[in-house]
Amino acid sequence: MTGAGSGVGRSAALALAARGYAVYLAGRRADALAETAALAPADRTRVVACDVSQRDDVARLFDQIATQAGRLDFLFNNAGIGAPAVPVDELDPDLWDQVVAVNLTGSFLCARAAFALMRRQTPQGGRILNNGSLSATTPRPFSAPYTATKHAITGLTKALALDGRAFDITVGQIDIGNAATPLTARHTSGQLQPHGARMVEPVIDAAHIGEAVAGIADLPLEVAIPQLTIMAAKMPFVGRG
Repeated sequence: MTGAGSGVGRSAALALAARGYAVYLAGRRADALAETAALAPADRTRVVACDVSQRDDVARLFDQIATQAGRLDFLFNNAGIGAPAVPVDELDPDLWDQVVAVNLTGSFLCARAAFALMRRQTPQGGRILNNGSLSATTPRPFSAPYTATKHAITGLTKALALDGRAFDITVGQIDIGNAATPLTARHTSGQLQPHGARMVEPVIDAAHIGEAVAGIADLPLEVAIPQLTIMAAKMPFVGRG
């Protein structure tokens, strides 16, 4: 579980732990991960500080899982960051690099390491779930770095789903819209809309997302959910909003 220190990652980790999974909590902030662990049932979680954009950190995380747990059955590739909502010509290229490094390269590195464990363990196989976001299909204004990486996550998901078939590795994607998290809480003045106005949008409790993730984890490997959208029912997304 990457990005487990807050928001959707925390909710998913708690839902999995409540169902009896041994959950490895990965993220850059050890203090936030410890807060998540404190909310989970005793002895169901392990905290591993990890920056998914760093190859050595990812290798250390999955080496620890292999050594301590002996196998990996489910990876939720959830870690992600955004960039300031500015016109693309005003965007610092270094910020582009950071978003790509975490959202895309980080997801690839974790999926690669998970794939290696799942392919070689006995019994073989496992499930990988990538966090795509609604931006995997539909951008917000001034969101080129985030949107580009989330579109790429869809391609990564489809390629891994195809490659995993021979090894009982089932890969899918969850696209989330407006979960109530510390990130959405920042938008007190509303979200920028394509026509230029701002609007306060409906949100849903991140616990519902966590239950959806845990439900996917519970499915047998012969069942695939290639792409699931879960969102606030009245948010401006479907049709003309």
